[in-house]
Amino acid sequence: MQVSLQRQPIENVEAEAVIVVVFEGGFDRSQEARLGLGELYDSGEIAGKPYEMTLLHNVAGLRAKRLLAAGAGKRGKFGPAEMRRVAGAAIRHLQARSITQAALFLDPAYAGADYAAAAVEGAILGEFEPDRYKTDKKGSKRLERFTVAAAEGGLDLDRAVERGRITAEAQNFARELANEPANKLTPMLLAERACKVAEDFGLEYEVLDRDRMAQLGMGSLLGVALGSAEPPALIILRYLPATASGGSVHLGLVGKGVTFDTGGISIKPADGMEKMKYDMAGGAAMIAAMRAIAQLKPSIPVTALIPAVENMPGSRAQRPGDIVTSLSGKTIEVINTDAEGRLILADALTYARTLGCTHLVDAATLTGAVVVALGHVHAGLFSNDDALRERIMLAARAEGEKMWHLPLEDDYKDYLKSAFADLPNVGGRYGGAVTAAMFLKEFADPTPWIHLDIAGTAWLDESKPFLSKGPTGMPMRTMVRLAIDWQE
Repeated sequence: MQVSLQRQPIENVEAEAVIVVVFEGGFDRSQEARLGLGELYDSGEIAGKPYEMTLLHNVAGLRAKRLLAAGAGKRGKFGPAEMRRVAGAAIRHLQARSITQAALFLDPAYAGADYAAAAVEGAILGEFEPDRYKTDKKGSKRLERFTVAAAEGGLDLDRAVERGRITAEAQNFARELANEPANKLTPMLLAERACKVAEDFGLEYEVLDRDRMAQLGMGSLLGVALGSAEPPALIILRYLPATASGGSVHLGLVGKGVTFDTGGISIKPADGMEKMKYDMAGGAAMIAAMRAIAQLKPSIPVTALIPAVENMPGSRAQRPGDIVTSLSGKTIEVINTDAEGRLILADALTYARTLGCTHLVDAATLTGAVVVALGHVHAGLFSNDDALRERIMLAARAEGEKMWHLPLEDDYKDYLKSAFADLPNVGGRYGGAVTAAMFLKEFADPTPWIHLDIAGTAWLDESKPFLSKGPTGMPMRTMVRLAIDWQE
């Protein structure tokens, strides 16, 4: 999709459709009258409710062929996150009507950089459809050109539009990866895709194979891969700023990369197992974040580590009761082979620390328990460091990615006891999301660390007005904002 910025009044915007954001209770009466919306408001035909779309043709005084009034709800609650969603909903509404060129006009009250970036992001994210493998795509025209229009604005708008494009294209890349079926994206193929990103955008990269991981002592990670004919990989991407101004900070991003998860010997039910191709959504988000970081160039070094495996119940698969030795030296009793994500993350977190990462964030579709606790609205956030938690919450709020802080107190260690090893890989029936985070904490401490359990937010079972069914790309935007905004 081509993205551009125009500085001109709405009357001069040329497009198949121009989008205006409208609110409950109406807006400036003179603008209503100019666009012919006053009567529609008065009659109740336009109410301004969230994602309500009213398409008008041949509006007097406009060069655009159509005017789309996109409802945004209450004006007092409208911010960049809402702009992103409204723009996405508007584009999906227009795309369903085979419109290929659209513009969104920024009201002067919302003509700032964050709103411009959000509008671009919403349009690019809304345009995405998970139909790569469909052979019959009749009637599925895509948006080819999107314009942000404003009556005025400085150079910050140009930069914002470009930032929005880079971020949204990276997020869609994460969605593409997470949507790939397991026969099209094995661990080694995921490594190839990551290396291609590195080559295209100027990142350093390295892939550790099974032999190298065995030499290092990554028994926890390699144990998960035993049941699959597909070899594992530990993908490492590095961004180094030309001039570092973040002091001694080195941010490490760790993403779970289970390209398919049967549960292993502790096999999952058949119902819904086809979605387990998205069990590498955390890894996909971190690869995509590095793609955006390489272009936006924060002032701190960032390293991403993605442990990539396939969890299968083959004849060599690890069994419940097996004991593995992690890279840290800690031994782990494998109680449930379907709790494999924490096993691969344990070694990746340890290795990130050996590479000099001073702050760590991991993202993983880790537990069903977090979905029971928070539904499909918030990701679960766990942290051993208050300052880092505040940083990431600020970034998440700025990007409209919802996260909820959950407890990580030492009392929960009582759930993680093994008579045969240093710790088990599961803690029992209660507090499953917390005990999973407590397990990871054993391998992150004492480094400041955040764990994001995205099991409930990385996938949409049904499409939203602003986003298609399938992978969401969360928490890629937050990772990018965290790196870009980092200051000592």
